[in-house]
Amino acid sequence: MFSTSSTLARASLASPAVRGVRHALTAPRVVVDPPDEPDPELLALVDDPFASVDDVADRLGRLETLLRERGDRRSVFLTVYALMTERTDAAIREGEFADPAWMREYLVTFADYYRRAFAAFERGELDAVPRPWQLAFGTALQGETLVVQDAFLGINAHINYDLALALADVGLAPETESKYADHRRVDGILGRLVDAQQRVLTEVYAAGLADVDDAFGRLDERFSLFGITEGREQAWRVARVRSAADWPWVERYTEWLLRTTATGGAHYVIQPNLDRALLRKLRALEAGRAESVVGSVREAALRAPRDTPDSES
Repeated sequence: MFSTSSTLARASLASPAVRGVRHALTAPRVVVDPPDEPDPELLALVDDPFASVDDVADRLGRLETLLRERGDRRSVFLTVYALMTERTDAAIREGEFADPAWMREYLVTFADYYRRAFAAFERGELDAVPRPWQLAFGTALQGETLVVQDAFLGINAHINYDLALALADVGLAPETESKYADHRRVDGILGRLVDAQQRVLTEVYAAGLADVDDAFGRLDERFSLFGITEGREQAWRVARVRSAADWPWVERYTEWLLRTTATGGAHYVIQPNLDRALLRKLRALEAGRAESVVGSVREAALRAPRDTPDSES
């Protein structure tokens, strides 16, 4: 009991959790709306559970294509997610993981959390959509954010909310240390993908994305409430607690912690500490429409208050 309690305390007091809870409790509520009418073609791709990693790649790839063709910005996260899944699957095939069967189940279970959230949101069943996903999907549908914001909102919901639940579902025993090592190997894959992901987003959505990054100085670090690696480590800690204790109050508390932390992260991404004029210039740059404003964006960014995640307690 004391081991579980101490692990739970560490998960609760970890800086991402504290920052996320603070943002969730202090941010103004953002109103989001589902689509006016469910789209049967989209729902056909997400109605049934995934059967394999290949099934995940196939159906999510088709979903991303449909959304992109329709100008639905929910495709942005899927573009990033498809690349993450593809590279992780390739690493499994190449023998980089100690337990490839567990890793495949991990990927499929993880993807099913996204699938269920997307399907419920598309149907307008908001009570069945975790709040971090409501914010990610609803904000993307409005189409008023930067591409990088759309990407981070999905990453935030999937890693900071879904991942711990998926890990607990798959199970961390036996050979927990070996599974943890495999979990950490994914961090290395994701770290190597940063530049590739930016190239893909630039090519598909935002011709000026590289100019945004140059002008603003690692824009992604300001929009991310905390790093992906740190979020994945927090997910493992919470999954350990959920796996070690079958008390209902532990499940309720850890789900609240995940939901509140990820909701706070979403609010930080949606409402960064930037003025509206700067955001308008960033959108123009991202669209490749305003090469002449690079200098003014850089100057405005330097004047912006530095309320970054790294500077918070």
